[in-house]
Amino acid sequence: MVSRLSAILGAAAISLVAGVASADTFERNIMTGGPSGTYIRIGRDIAALGASCGMNLTVVESAGSLENFVGVRNRRNTQFGIVQSDVLEYLKTFEANDPEVQQAVRGVRIMFPLYNEEVHVLARTDIADLKGLAGRKIAIGKADSGTYLTATLMLDILQVKADERLTINPDEALPKLLSGEIDALFYVAGAPAQLFANTAIDPGKFHLLPIKDTPLLATYTPVTVPAATYSFQQQPVDLVAVKAVLMTYDYDPKKNAYHRDSCRSVSDFSNLILNGLPKLEETGHPKWKSVDLSALPPGWQVGSCVKVGMALDYKPNCMVPAPTVPKAPDANEEYLNLLKQRLKKQ
Repeated sequence: MVSRLSAILGAAAISLVAGVASADTFERNIMTGGPSGTYIRIGRDIAALGASCGMNLTVVESAGSLENFVGVRNRRNTQFGIVQSDVLEYLKTFEANDPEVQQAVRGVRIMFPLYNEEVHVLARTDIADLKGLAGRKIAIGKADSGTYLTATLMLDILQVKADERLTINPDEALPKLLSGEIDALFYVAGAPAQLFANTAIDPGKFHLLPIKDTPLLATYTPVTVPAATYSFQQQPVDLVAVKAVLMTYDYDPKKNAYHRDSCRSVSDFSNLILNGLPKLEETGHPKWKSVDLSALPPGWQVGSCVKVGMALDYKPNCMVPAPTVPKAPDANEEYLNLLKQRLKKQ
């Protein structure tokens, strides 16, 4: 798994650096996911929040978590990216002994923890559970995606040997599943996942596999998807979940103009998201209602530009005045105390 993860990081870094183009004006970008995923909808919600303040934010489609993580580190004008918590956990695990991973994580910081993402495994109804995937053809997501890493880890933990693991994204995989070309697909996305909600899926032929395997519960959080979340799923289903995390880079505003403007952008959007949570919960994706800003992944630091935006007297670069939030101290423990104090004042 270490060599596989290093190869993915290396390939993603090469492709992203090669694709950078010089820009005459300052830009802001957030890397998200595929066109039908939850990440891209969350990114659009954040962009809309910025637009209401007069700030542009371009929502960039991507393969998912691994590409987003490397993009925040290496892709110019990309200040934000959404990443799965199990990606962060395994990067941190391998960091000490792998130079490529060390380079990939250098300078990347937490902006905010967000919501749980359910691990969906849509399969033929003759497959009862994950171990029933042995000897089958399954789609596990594109190589730079969080779905790919999660699917690979789960299958390896359970020692499930598929007949074939197709590295294609869920949008490509679903038609193949419905036509009988493959037997199952993995998709890590916050429920309700738009891909399943917008497609006619025959409940007599396909279902979500329950995920209750004890070995997986050491890494993943048990969750239940309520009945009728999807048209083909009339009963509650026990699954597992990972946490979606908004990541950024630890820009040094004293280094140059690009770092200064990027840091200011991170501070601005930190302030807007904190103060705009009620609006996001009301008008954004349903997952905003379950955002937990206190669920910081262990071993990762909050960005210094993020903390600047949380200061009591901080004012975002808006065309209209924006509300302020209390000041964030330096340590993560104090950051959590800040959030508690803020919630008490609401």
